[in-house]
Amino acid sequence: MVLSYLSYRKQYVRRGPSKSSVTYLVCGVPQGSVLGPILFVLYTVDLLMVIESYGLSPHMYADDTQVYGSCRPSVVTTFTTKVSECVEATTSWMRSNRLQPNPEKTEVLWCATARRQHQLPTSPLLIDGCSVSPVKSVRDLGIYIDSDLTMQTHVTRTVSRCFASLR
Repeated sequence: MVLSYLSYRKQYVRRGPSKSSVTYLVCGVPQGSVLGPILFVLYTVDLLMVIESYGLSPHMYADDTQVYGSCRPSVVTTFTTKVSECVEATTSWMRSNRLQPNPEKTEVLWCATARRQHQLPTSPLLIDGCSVSPVKSVRDLGIYIDSDLTMQTHVTRTVSRCFASLR
């Protein structure tokens, strides 16, 4: 009889000399598994369809999910409602699939040209019961993106690091 290495797995937590009781795992994939990324993609493929059903574009990298969309300034209120509904549906999907959203790591970035910055929403979005206010820049895979798309934050931080290294 051949058993899968995904079956009958157990785990415990050790801190110093103390050790928790052993718990048998009923879901999940061993960390570092070659199958891990493939199984995660298969597990989360429905999430992409949830986001796309709102007319928005998803981008996933490892366990990070980003939602993109665009609209004309005249319909920004309607678009904000659509984004909020999409985030609510995404949170619901995650909960029903044993994934936990992290509102503390969630950021909202509204982008527009410098002339149209005043038209951007400033009110926070409600995400998983937490209020998330829009920010002026976000860090995505090491690159800082500004709400006016000038890359000023990225350039400033890069120059600052270069001067720090030269000292």
